[in-house]
Parts: sequence; structure tokens; C-alpha cells
Amino acid sequence: MAAAIDPFIGIWKLNPEKSQFGPHHRPRGATLTLKLNPQGYYLMTAEGTNDKGEPVAERPQVLIPDGAPHPIPDFPGLSTICSRPDSRTLRAEARREDGSLVGHGEWTLSADGDSLIATNSGMDSQLREFQQRTHWERSR
Repeated sequence: MAAAIDPFIGIWKLNPEKSQFGPHHRPRGATLTLKLNPQGYYLMTAEGTNDKGEPVAERPQVLIPDGAPHPIPDFPGLSTICSRPDSRTLRAEARREDGSLVGHGEWTLSADGDSLIATNSGMDSQLREFQQRTHWERSR
């Protein structure tokens, strides 16, 4: 089982009741999938339904936890830096060429590996600031 190799790997279901959303981001439900390729890069995909019940899919995100900046495809002038400070935490941030912060995310696993807390902040695709804390439970 992949989760035994890396505890982040798997399918995670959003628990909206345990999550805190900004006014423009209030999903009814969502699924987060984390995969790991042989080079140690994470591929994160998310899909779900918004507050109106409409389907929503996030742009897939590649997390390379080496602490080095990597260009963000389709976003000229932006790079992402990801690290894994300990076995239960992934951190990523997006920065402009001048070094200013665009967005931040941190994913922390519970001690038993059955839940994942994500804190994210930044600007959404409509250039509105957001901050949220989401609670995810491992899908069985």
C-alpha cells in the first residue's frame, strides 16, 4: 500500500464541518488526491462541489519538496518552493520574481495518519485574498 511508503499518498475527503472557509470559498464537499512519482514529486489534484452544488476542479499542483524554487507552469514570473520539514508536514509557497509572497500552503498529518489539516492563503483566480483551514479524512 502506497500510504505505508509515504503517509501523504492517498485519497482524502473534505470534512466541511471541521473546516474554516473564507467568504468566497465554501465547498459542499471535495476530494483531494496525492500521488508520488518515482522522483519524489507529489501530484496534488482536487475536485468537488461549490456552495451552489456545481462541480469544481482545481488545477493540478506539483510539489517538489527539495526547498528550491521551481517555475509554475502557465504563470510566468512565479515560482513555487516546497519543503518537508518533518515526516508529517509539507509546506509550499508561491513567489514572484522579486521574492514577494503570492500564496502559502501547509499540509499536516495527524499522528495516526488518518486526517490531514491544510492551511492555505493567497489570491484566488479572481484576485481575491483568501485564507482557509481545511480538515481532510483519509478515504478507505
